[in-house]
Amino acid sequence: MQEVSLFRLYALRAVYLLIVVGLALVVWPGILHHSKPWELMEGVVLCMLAAFSLLCALGLRYPLQMLPVLLWELIWKVLWLSLVALPAWKSGSMSQAVLENTIACLVVIVVPLAMPWRYVVDHYLKKSGDRWRLAGN
Repeated sequence: MQEVSLFRLYALRAVYLLIVVGLALVVWPGILHHSKPWELMEGVVLCMLAAFSLLCALGLRYPLQMLPVLLWELIWKVLWLSLVALPAWKSGSMSQAVLENTIACLVVIVVPLAMPWRYVVDHYLKKSGDRWRLAGN
């Protein structure tokens, strides 16, 4: 298995930092200073984004160990863009809310650019998984 270059580690840290700063500006003020109870999905989304930002903050120190967080971000955004935004755009029925979320989701393009794909393949596809039973059974 190859070692990840220092450049790639700093690229990952830059992605984590972009996410942390972006969510600190957009999400955290609403979490820290909300005055009324949230609707169900608003609360779910804000809490998930807050947790995501905290995990990305850990990624500044441990960029490789936190790769699953970036993979999750990449996968859900690609799915949403493919299954929600693209059909809405193709049918000409893209609402303002879908357009705004599409623009926000397109920032995900930085993730595959920074991702150490050889490391991902070696550690998540080729490497043996953890055992399923007690040793010796």
